[in-house]
Amino acid sequence: MSLLKESMEKCVMLNQGIVDDGYGGFVNEVTEGAYFEAAIALDNSTEARIAEKQGVTALYTITTSKALNLQYHNLFKRLSDGKIFRVTSDGDDVYTPASSTLDMRCVSAEEYELPRSVRNG
Repeated sequence: MSLLKESMEKCVMLNQGIVDDGYGGFVNEVTEGAYFEAAIALDNSTEARIAEKQGVTALYTITTSKALNLQYHNLFKRLSDGKIFRVTSDGDDVYTPASSTLDMRCVSAEEYELPRSVRNG
């Protein structure tokens, strides 16, 4: 087993939508979607630490299989602790070539908190 496979954690996509609230209005709702595995690594470079001191949320590098192409602002939750992440880059550019034996795609993400007005479905 490779180190990459060992570092993979179970995660679930979070789907956002607007639904009828039953009282003539609408509410934002987040529901769980597809499950996947990802290696989630905190970026603790000097630049990232300086940015955190200036109010930027913690930054992470997310590594998944090439089959999963996370897109800008996708939300997902790590199942082990319930922490929610929002993707801050596209997975279109950073992946291993077809000739490689590694099956990797990387995106950057930040910790994210759902607004209080969002209902969990």
